Amino acid sequence: MILPIKTLNHKLLGRNSSGDFNINYRHHIIFWAVYILFNIFRWGNLHQDFAYSIKTNLLGFPIHMALAYFNIYFLMPKFVYTKRYITYTFLLLASLFVGLLVKFNLTYYLVSNNVMPEAGDVESLTLNYAIVTMLGELYVMSFVTAIKITVDWLNENSKLHELEKRQLTTELKFLRAQVSPHFFFNTLNNIYSLTLEKSDRAPQVVLRLSELMRYLLYATDKPYQDLTKEIECIQNYIDLERIRFDNSLQIDMNISGDLEGKGIAPMLLMPFIENSFKHGASKNIGNMYIKINLEVVDDILNFEISNNIPQSKSRSTINPEVGGIGLSNVKKRLELGYEPKDYNLSIFEKDKMFNVILKLKV
Repeated sequence: MILPIKTLNHKLLGRNSSGDFNINYRHHIIFWAVYILFNIFRWGNLHQDFAYSIKTNLLGFPIHMALAYFNIYFLMPKFVYTKRYITYTFLLLASLFVGLLVKFNLTYYLVSNNVMPEAGDVESLTLNYAIVTMLGELYVMSFVTAIKITVDWLNENSKLHELEKRQLTTELKFLRAQVSPHFFFNTLNNIYSLTLEKSDRAPQVVLRLSELMRYLLYATDKPYQDLTKEIECIQNYIDLERIRFDNSLQIDMNISGDLEGKGIAPMLLMPFIENSFKHGASKNIGNMYIKINLEVVDDILNFEISNNIPQSKSRSTINPEVGGIGLSNVKKRLELGYEPKDYNLSIFEKDKMFNVILKLKV
């Protein structure tokens, strides 16, 4: 049976269910087994005496382990991480010297009087022997420490990414939650206006609003929604506004392309629609015109909406925001929910029209 690459990596690297890299006892056994076998063959081949190599490596092996673990589990956490570098250096050198004395005496009394055959006939604790032995121990300690630091860094980096992901998810949920109350606030204002006028259209508005509420209750808690349902929601909203403005509003809406099987962040387009009505239709004097083009080509949604700029509003005072949320909400949701390469948003004024163009991967 061939394991999937991700599963195989997790087994080899020792990643647990939470995604952390976990060094367990098996990794320790494998590492030290490979290390001691490598050194036995290395020194055995160098001295042409594998019996001597086995004895010296079996004696040195526990010393390597003791110094390495003493460094990564005691000295570093207690002194390096607390920035007590002088104390750490002193204790590191002291531990190396103790290891040197233990190794020299064990080799001298249990293996051979010649404790360093590669350097000639060395039968006493010389400076050269001390330097070479301590550097050898330091090499092993450094190698083990590098592995430990790398694993710790991977775990910290993994936790940091997970924390950032949770923060982004929380913020995105908050932004989506802002849409619904804001949307209902505007629609209820519309109903209030109709009730003041004792309009017969008020019941139709309430019915449409109930349909929108049903959609919002079951759609906005999901990361993505079917594009067809999102368009249906937009059409319901436009129907509400048609009832409100009657013949004074002209809406040109064109929908084309293959909409099936396409997904979009829920209520992502609605602030653009609301913005056109709030800053176009509701503040215009005379005829009100809104044009909406929605086209899907392959997996790209081309959404364009434009409205004539209110004659009573100058260019400098037009603010493309909806209750302080609107377009800024959409921009933030795009940043959090999509990769930069997956969307392009343009907002501009041209020929007395306020225009929004959004190209989005769906």
